[in-house]
Amino acid sequence: MKDKMKVLQKNGETKEIGFEEKEGKKAFWHTSAHVLAQAVKRLYPDTKCAIGPATENGFYYDFAFSFPFQEEHLQAVENEMKAIVKESLSLQVQEISRAEAYAFMEKQKENFKMELIKQLPESENITFYRQGEYTELCAGPHIANTSRIKALKLLSVAGAYWKGDEKNPMLTRIYGISFPKASDLDAYLHMLEEAKARDHRKLGRELSLFAFMEEGPGFPFFLPKGVILKNLLIDYWRYIHTKEGYVEIATPVMLNRKLWETSGHWEHYHDNMYTSVIDGCDYALKPMNCPGGMLIYKSQPRSYKELPLRIGELGVVHRHEKSGQLHGLMRARCFTQDDAHIFMTKEQVQGEICGVMRLIEEMYARFGFSYEIELSTRPEDSIGSDEEWELATNALQAAAQSMGKSFTVNEGDGAFYGPKLDFHLKDSIGRTWQCGTIQLDFQLPKRFNVEYMGADGQKHRPIMLHRVVFGSIERFIGILIEHFTGNFPVWLSPVQVRVLSVSDKYLHYAQNILQELKDNRLRAEIDERDEKLGYKIREARMDKVPYVVIVGEKEENRHTVSVRQRDAAPEKQDMGEMPLARLIGLIQEKGGFCS
Repeated sequence: MKDKMKVLQKNGETKEIGFEEKEGKKAFWHTSAHVLAQAVKRLYPDTKCAIGPATENGFYYDFAFSFPFQEEHLQAVENEMKAIVKESLSLQVQEISRAEAYAFMEKQKENFKMELIKQLPESENITFYRQGEYTELCAGPHIANTSRIKALKLLSVAGAYWKGDEKNPMLTRIYGISFPKASDLDAYLHMLEEAKARDHRKLGRELSLFAFMEEGPGFPFFLPKGVILKNLLIDYWRYIHTKEGYVEIATPVMLNRKLWETSGHWEHYHDNMYTSVIDGCDYALKPMNCPGGMLIYKSQPRSYKELPLRIGELGVVHRHEKSGQLHGLMRARCFTQDDAHIFMTKEQVQGEICGVMRLIEEMYARFGFSYEIELSTRPEDSIGSDEEWELATNALQAAAQSMGKSFTVNEGDGAFYGPKLDFHLKDSIGRTWQCGTIQLDFQLPKRFNVEYMGADGQKHRPIMLHRVVFGSIERFIGILIEHFTGNFPVWLSPVQVRVLSVSDKYLHYAQNILQELKDNRLRAEIDERDEKLGYKIREARMDKVPYVVIVGEKEENRHTVSVRQRDAAPEKQDMGEMPLARLIGLIQEKGGFCS
């Protein structure tokens, strides 16, 4: 039985939760953020505290220091945090009125906390958590005692605007991580070092896949080899979706305000949209493909005989991400979303959800990914009736159970129009990435008044399923780069074979080999530079090319090639001499997504 810890709720009750549970991690890391703030206030009493939440991988806290806080200050703060943990401080919670809370923070001269309190309803009581001399405005929950934090590490310092708004003051954000066991921290720090070596931004540059330019922050530029990689993923996507009965569409990248008001995006997502004015009317670059798909469905009368109608789109979308949130291909302002929208009857819902789950499983398995599923339920800013939300949530849950898939529940994290199943895939160093999603939607069909003619001759409203598999093709490329450390499978490698000649004397034979490889639809290139052979071989290894073909006098006389392979133990990388046809056959066995 895994160790449980007491978690203090805002009502004062405690709950036994394991750290491995999502709620347990959140409470643990949230408490660690409070310990960080307590340590900072002890060392630098005039510092102003902003916010300090738990994140997916640890915690952070934003401060306004009276001096330039730098990386070299982290060790002193970390040491003070460890001292606080050793004090074994119990957390206590109390609920007070908004006026009392404001007065308390005003006395402490905590202007950021005062601003937060002002935004809360006057009738609403406010909870404070206290540990020792430190009291924090917070909704919780938290672990019941700081002593449960057995290992912690402050990781980095960064700048962050208050509330993420460039018009607000710049604060200092301190990131950290903590665990209930020292061995967990050691494993995490080892993973961070491994992640640095796999950073897709570094490898993407070294492998000439993509670049970011100062003329377009957050907008990726794909280089020739990156375009090959992207197109291979798109070809695979099209192969699978055609096999599964999808049709593909393409909708405009910019549409007018009326459409976005109908879809609800203008109200719920406007701050993340890029807008313009055309002929006196407001327009927006699409942040999502769904509304355009609705218009295509409505472009002609529909019959129940057409349902389920599976419509896919590889649509380029734009979202206004804050500059501090950008992270290579993982968080960009422009990306290709592999959307599909399925229109169906109520009776078809569970079968279609199961069909999408099977498709997702097949595609992820092709890349060697395992995954976990999360059911995200109704958020506060949702639209639609209680009955519709209950029906949609139950349908997703029933479909997952019928497929024998376990899942965790993420309360309140659904889309504003419907609940969803999120697929978190696990990479080769144990990190998880949210990519695929299935969202059941009763709202957009209603908002767009889409219909079909039923077998009874009457008009009915279809139910709609939104779903993606890659999520963002660009982000998926970033994940693949880090998962494979750039050593892509043969079928996915932008260059499968590089041809080298021992000297210029055999360059003509090398060029003939190159042409024959290309004639057999292999992705091959030749290195004709005036460099030593050993240097060229090392360069091919650094470029992570799966096969290197070397030709000289012996190979030309025998009409053969000498081959080195990437994916083998060092003593087996030299495959020796062979007929070119044999090498072509070996690569073709591994070289297609149908194999």
